[in-house]
This record gives sequence, C-alpha cells and structure tokens, in this order.
Amino acid sequence: MPHQGAPRAPVRVVLVEDHHLVAEVIRLAWEDSDEVEVVSTAGSVTDALADVRRHRPDVVLLDRRLPDGDGLRAVSSFVEFGARVLVLTGEATVSAASRVAESGASGLVLKSSRLDELTEAVRRVAEGEVVFDGGLLAGVLDRLTGRSAPPGVALTTREREALSLLAEGASTEEMGERMGVARNTVRNHVQRVLEKLGARSKLEAVAIARRDGLLD
Repeated sequence: MPHQGAPRAPVRVVLVEDHHLVAEVIRLAWEDSDEVEVVSTAGSVTDALADVRRHRPDVVLLDRRLPDGDGLRAVSSFVEFGARVLVLTGEATVSAASRVAESGASGLVLKSSRLDELTEAVRRVAEGEVVFDGGLLAGVLDRLTGRSAPPGVALTTREREALSLLAEGASTEEMGERMGVARNTVRNHVQRVLEKLGARSKLEAVAIARRDGLLD
C-alpha cells in the first residue's frame, strides 16, 4: 500500500458524450490535469463499449441520452470490464437518480457542474464511493427500499461490517483501513454482500439492508 502523501495516479476515464462540443470542452479542461486522464471519447453506446473493452478505464463518464439508445442500459456491461460509471446528466430529479442507482452506476453529476466538482466526483467514484447530491440521496433510498433481501439471507461478521461501512458512505480505502484488510479483500466482501442481498449496486444493498433490519 502506498505511504501517506504519495502522489495519486490520475483516474483513467472514458468519456461518453454525443455532443462533440461538450465532449471537447471536458477533454480539454482535463488535458493538463494530474487528477484525471481522458483515455478516449465516444459518441455512442457501441463505440463506448469498444473503448471500454480496449482501454479498461477506472471510470466511464456517461451521458444518458445517446444516438443508439439509453446509456444506462450499457452500465452492467461497463461494470463487467471493471469500470465504475458516473452518469452525466442535464436533470437532477429523484426519478432520474433512482434509475441511475438501479442500473448499477455509482452516481450522477450535472453537466452544469464546475470542473472541480466534476473532478471530485470522478475521483470519489474511482475510489469506490457513491456520488449523489444529498438532496437526492434520501429520495433514492426511499425508492430502492421497495426491494427486499432474499429469504434466509445470512451475512458473515465481516460482510455485516462491510455493509455498515457502506451505509456510512465509506470509500474502499477507508473500509480497508477500518477493517484492517487490503482493498481487494474489501471488494470481495462487498461483492458477496451484493450477491447475497440480490442488489445491483452498493446503494441498493444499503437500501435493502435498512428495510430488512440488517443494519444496527
């Protein structure tokens, strides 16, 4: 594990945006950034899938509305290649945010956000956090609590600890430090929690756990 204060590698991003001007502005804004590296830009779901397969980015910054369909339908495919997904949108409603959470994406950010806000959101998502505006998060959790855990679900002590830390909003790095384990071990615990609860995202896992009394 790198020592405290060691420089962080830039987050590798595939930017998926069909408006060329918007994509170019974002790409140029990050051109000299030490925080984010845009490894490719794509203007459609098809091109995005090819780029993610080729570049294996840390994060996909994804526009929802693309010429060949709704970007959210491709989220699970991006996740299969190890990428986390941050949705770029022009609307910030509970309904839109809930769809983003249900798709398995890690959050959403407005196109009108400042560059520093966008950079911070990308960094947080890359570190395993869920990024939603505080005003939307409560509504998203309310929507997601309609689902329940499968009957007879049993979590180990470590899995319950991981779940509790997820509910606190802890990042993967923070979870590793507090649990005294490596990042990969944290990810394994979290993945098993999602599988046992039948959840498609960390946020949905927390919502299900709260509804079913699995959190203290």
